[in-house]
Amino acid sequence: DALAIVAEINGGVAPARPGTRWGVWAAEPPGSKLTAERLDGGRWQLHGTRRWCSGARMCTHALVTADGPDGPRLFEIDVGLPGYRVLPDSWPAIGMAASETLDVELDALAAEPVGGVGAYLDRPGFHHGGVGVAACWFGGARAVARPLVEAAGKDRLDPHGLAHLGAVDLALTVSETLLAQAAAEIDADPRDRSGTAETRALRVRAVVERTCAEVVDRAGRALGAGPLCHDARHARAVADLTVYIRQHHGERDLARLGALRAAALSTPRHPEATP
Repeated sequence: DALAIVAEINGGVAPARPGTRWGVWAAEPPGSKLTAERLDGGRWQLHGTRRWCSGARMCTHALVTADGPDGPRLFEIDVGLPGYRVLPDSWPAIGMAASETLDVELDALAAEPVGGVGAYLDRPGFHHGGVGVAACWFGGARAVARPLVEAAGKDRLDPHGLAHLGAVDLALTVSETLLAQAAAEIDADPRDRSGTAETRALRVRAVVERTCAEVVDRAGRALGAGPLCHDARHARAVADLTVYIRQHHGERDLARLGALRAAALSTPRHPEATP
């Protein structure tokens, strides 16, 4: 993901870096702002705390966003340099515990800018990447559905369980179909000349998030507490997915989608606009 971002911003293929492991740490919840300071000679250094850094103790490098004197920027950092510190015990949650998602503190850490102001957000790949995350959510939903599917294969579901299975199958099929359609559209228009990337990403993410929530709910209602208490694999899948889909911003994302649709429908030439 990091190499794809660099390649898109720089207009070419990012150089391969054998032996390195890259993270993309761009989440900015409250308390997660980084500031970038420009030094003499075109050098930069970063200050602050960044939350939710997946692979904080495993990565060798990362891309991070930070507020520069001229606006938001993207930077490349080497975590082996002085000024990088992982904050232990900053992810006490059970969900996604294996991802090593911890907070990191940057104290005058040297950094290299990637592109110009706003380069990270102002690119089609930002929205394409959001669809890719939704595909990961979908994989998590299928993992959560596993005990329900296995129970059906062993003829262990009563009529209510079969109804839950049918609803889960429907939700998964809808999400899979939408993801496949989105992938084809992205491949056909990677530079988003149609201007539809943001709307598509918002739609796909909302539908897949809803599917994930429904699968978690219906698997539990169909099978009871047994798999959650005695199937470690299933319990981890539920905990991981519950955390992961909170990357969807709920009503805020739906409001943004509504605003985009309203703007499109108010355009006189739009085929769905009211005469």
